[in-house]
Amino acid sequence: MPESSNGHGCGHNMLGSASLLAATAVKDWLATSGLDGRVRYYGCPAEEGGSGKGFMVRAGAFDDVDVAICWHPSAFTGVNRPFSLACVEIDFLFHGRASHAAGAPHLGRSALDAVELMNVGVNYMREHMASTARIHYALIDSGGIAPNVVQSKAVVRYLIRAQTLGEMWTLVERVKKIAEGAAMMTETKVASKQLSGDANLVGNAPLEEAMFANMMRLGPPRFDAADKAFAVEIQKTLRREDVVAAYGRFGLEVKEGEALSEDIYPLGSGVETSVGSTDVGTVSWVVPTVQCRVACYAIGTPGHSWQLVAQGLAGAAHKGLAYAAKVMAGTAIGVFQDADLLARAKAAHHAFRAENPFVNPIADDLAPPLDMAAH
Repeated sequence: MPESSNGHGCGHNMLGSASLLAATAVKDWLATSGLDGRVRYYGCPAEEGGSGKGFMVRAGAFDDVDVAICWHPSAFTGVNRPFSLACVEIDFLFHGRASHAAGAPHLGRSALDAVELMNVGVNYMREHMASTARIHYALIDSGGIAPNVVQSKAVVRYLIRAQTLGEMWTLVERVKKIAEGAAMMTETKVASKQLSGDANLVGNAPLEEAMFANMMRLGPPRFDAADKAFAVEIQKTLRREDVVAAYGRFGLEVKEGEALSEDIYPLGSGVETSVGSTDVGTVSWVVPTVQCRVACYAIGTPGHSWQLVAQGLAGAAHKGLAYAAKVMAGTAIGVFQDADLLARAKAAHHAFRAENPFVNPIADDLAPPLDMAAH
């Protein structure tokens, strides 16, 4: 990694390595077992923000896949409740009319005013949406740095999340109405541009039970004294609230003095709040999907933080990565060996889809957001 570069603040630098290790192990096992089968390894670009797997689903990359297996670094180890928020990322581009803010303010129509009014409107909407939904925004283009000019252009980026695709699209329409209202109030024009989108995660009980059984056979990951000492130093930079919240997200009791978790938490642990989104969700709608969490960093480490980046190449991360590969490989081998497991996984997936029609949030005309900074 170049000295001037940042690492990944969510541990995604470990995802592909563990998956490749698992895929290689399964390939070697197939070669020696005499069983027919194929293991396919996917490199998945732009997992956050770019919805890489959603574009891969749209392209048909998973059409002939029986089972998708993956993992994510965590502070704890287990197969947690399959829950994530459907999301969509949209830029709202406001266009007004520039003028001298002192000499002729009455001739200007401020795009920045429109953005500010939109943000106020969305903030008022928060009281009137489901408590599990999330809406975030970032000002992408404020129209310039000169306060004595009425800004003719401004862009705000919204990330809109909800428990289900249907609920999410309903929220999107409400946010769009607020944007239109802000444009009307300021006599500006607004256009929206979707960048990406992910479906909510669909669980698969047979695969989750099989993956958990593999964990129990392996036992929990183990860390050495150096790993634990480094985790203690990381925890010193955190607030106690961060540590308590980490346990709470998985429905676990706080263990005082614990810096790295060496336990396997119960199958299905976790709460359906305070979670993010993942492009794995879109995959899970088209193929039976399972994933595990594996301890790789100090308990309490916030996602998207410098503390997580600092631990991304540490010993604990490497040990967790190798453990995840073993779990994924064991789960895949179980599917190859047990035709009934595969049949039950597919039956559970088909039963869900029969009651829940799917529309990929990546529309046919949506181009991959190759430059997220462009607007």
